[in-house]
Amino acid sequence: MTTISWTGRWVADRFGVEVDDVAAGSVRPLHELVGVALRRNPRRAHLLVSTVLGKHIPTDPRVVNGAGRQLGALVAERLQGETGAVVLGYAETATALGHCVADELGADYLNSTRRPVLGLDPLGGFEEEHSHATGHLLLPENPGLLARPGPLVLVDDELSTGRTVLNTIAALHALAPRRRYVVAALVDLRTPDDRDRMGAAAGRLGAMIEVVALAAGGVRWPADFPARAAQAVAGRRVATSNTKRPIATVHTGPAWPSGVREGGRHGFTPADQAALVAAGGVVAHGLAGALRGDRILVLGTEELMYAPLQIALALTDELGAAAEVRFSTTTRSPVFAVDEPGYPIRTALTFASHDDPADGPGERYAYNVAPGAESQRFTDIVLVVDDAADTPDLHAPGGLVAQLGRVCDRVHLLTLPAYRPPGALPEPLHGPAFGSYPADEVAWLLSDLSGHELEAPTEEREEAIQSGGAHYAESLPVEYQPSVEYQELFAVALAESAARLAHAVGVVTELVLAERGPQTVLASLARAGTPVGILMRRWAQRRRGLDLTHYAVSIVRGRGIDTVALRYLAAKHDPAQVMFVDGWTGKGAIARELAAAVASANADLGTVFAPDLAVLADTGHCVEIFGTREDYLIPSACLNSTVSGLVSRTVLNDELIGPDQFHGAKFYAALAGSDVSAVFLDAVTDQFDAVAAAVARDWPVLRAADRTPTWSGWAAVQAICDEYGITDVNLVKPGVGETTRVLLRRVPWRVLMRPDAAGELGHVTLLARQRGVEIIDVPDLAYSCVGLIHPGFTRPVGEAPA
Repeated sequence: MTTISWTGRWVADRFGVEVDDVAAGSVRPLHELVGVALRRNPRRAHLLVSTVLGKHIPTDPRVVNGAGRQLGALVAERLQGETGAVVLGYAETATALGHCVADELGADYLNSTRRPVLGLDPLGGFEEEHSHATGHLLLPENPGLLARPGPLVLVDDELSTGRTVLNTIAALHALAPRRRYVVAALVDLRTPDDRDRMGAAAGRLGAMIEVVALAAGGVRWPADFPARAAQAVAGRRVATSNTKRPIATVHTGPAWPSGVREGGRHGFTPADQAALVAAGGVVAHGLAGALRGDRILVLGTEELMYAPLQIALALTDELGAAAEVRFSTTTRSPVFAVDEPGYPIRTALTFASHDDPADGPGERYAYNVAPGAESQRFTDIVLVVDDAADTPDLHAPGGLVAQLGRVCDRVHLLTLPAYRPPGALPEPLHGPAFGSYPADEVAWLLSDLSGHELEAPTEEREEAIQSGGAHYAESLPVEYQPSVEYQELFAVALAESAARLAHAVGVVTELVLAERGPQTVLASLARAGTPVGILMRRWAQRRRGLDLTHYAVSIVRGRGIDTVALRYLAAKHDPAQVMFVDGWTGKGAIARELAAAVASANADLGTVFAPDLAVLADTGHCVEIFGTREDYLIPSACLNSTVSGLVSRTVLNDELIGPDQFHGAKFYAALAGSDVSAVFLDAVTDQFDAVAAAVARDWPVLRAADRTPTWSGWAAVQAICDEYGITDVNLVKPGVGETTRVLLRRVPWRVLMRPDAAGELGHVTLLARQRGVEIIDVPDLAYSCVGLIHPGFTRPVGEAPA
């Protein structure tokens, strides 16, 4: 045994830390594989920083891949041809290392994870005792993967005491005993006592536990090292990037090929490996032409290491000697950064977590990414995340994207679709990636169908719907582009009604809070309910100091509410706190649909959602929670996506939506120049203070009043059907909002209008004139107006579909 100075000389010189480099059984010298840094963790004062892992130090991806394969070759040599091995890699640092070992063995692979997946129950879990983040989950798609009788290979970057490995083996042995375990690590630092403990554990289990490593040895430090290290960390300024440079351009990278798994969180086979390598090549080829310079960092995120590694390897081949490509990933480990020679962690970027880990949010770090005193700036940083981590926090002003944008010339953002096994729940969509509403105002429980051509001419859709050839939710109408005259009408209507709308928002929000309490979860029915949900959230925030969670969900007449969205809500929240929200009621079809759909979903899911529906205007007298029962213009009904966050009506098309997906919708980003979504919301919000006293006076009176639904609107619609010979009640659309929808989306036949309301219905009159629709005055009409869809519509003979 020889004692040599640690390559992290800064720590060695100041604190007396040394490495014992054991030659026997080592393939490579220990001091060449790791350095040492100070750690912000009371469990352990130091962190061994690998020079070949590609975690904390940007590293040539060929070095990372080579070390992993070298470790895999040691495992293969130890197995001596025994087949049926399964490889388990540890999150977060060893996920790519485990992949490399599995690929060298040609074995199936699984890595542990710290991120739960809604809808999936863990097969098991274990604790990592000395880690900053301790909990590990096992989420294999096939639970039988870890029950196979062959050897189980456990891969970690560092085997310090062996306690984590023994915790893992004990948990898995209880599920499915096996004869042989092989532990593979880059470095083995166990003491003789640790080795004895592992041998004793093997004896108790009646199994073999073997260890292979590229290097073996130990780290020694004086007794006062932890205290002195803690003092140094507390008293010294951290080397962070304080550049005031403007944020670099963020370029959206090429799409990850469809159907390719991004990693081993749910299991990974040799066939998946081949597909991932090919996908990395496709992405690298697409990236090459968008790069700004010749110093490129491919940056993975926490557990997502292997796909970024393969992209980096392919990019190295693609660019050859023309560029220098490095690979590293972000981490949870709070390491002390010192920009001085002989210290491994020179700079640190600190940012908020941007996924949904089991242990909650916290700080995350990217080391040696910002340039230091002795390192050059990266020209391009290719940031690789999965869709579950591409959240508003990622794009926030202090988030990772912004931080990276200040230390390079261009950020290339690659978002990989995370593989989700059957039963797993999808992630919500947020603006600005989907919709123009800010991310904190609504989360869309929808699937993004923006890449699909779903629009059809109005007459073609109407004929298909009325003939029974298609359901209205299977396609979309062509988005109405308002004339200048119509836009002026919208602006006037908004100015005239903003205070009245604000009063209704305040009243209905106060009623909802009285029913559900301060933990209310708003679930607006997309899309007409979504602006109302945002306004209710704003009222609760500004008048009550409450930060309500707000989702947009889909409900389709005749098909029910999105049960995948309900499963998501039940997994994240107490269903009893959810309040469904819509803009208005007409005759009450959606209120009835919601009641039936929620009852059915509760029976199927074992949940206790209440079918209560809160609306701004209950013109049909169909619900108990409302802001008003007057039938007046809600300006958001005047337009389509351009007043609803640029999001389409929802779509339920079995060719596009699978059983574990949310209903779909499109984001019309191209219409941003015509978007008045924020204009509408802000105009109403600006009236909150002015109506606050009236709301405080009125809502308790309304709460005490008899609000029992009379369904008078439904009766009125039935009478209209009888008078006009209409056999399908769904062709009668009562109220200002529904009449507007008929004129914008369907083939209108007639508009019934109460003469005393005509002064507030200029937009209806204009649309009717543009569509050539007769307006009939009906003095005793129960609503301000009613739109009639053309019954039995067929296109003229000889007219072909567009």
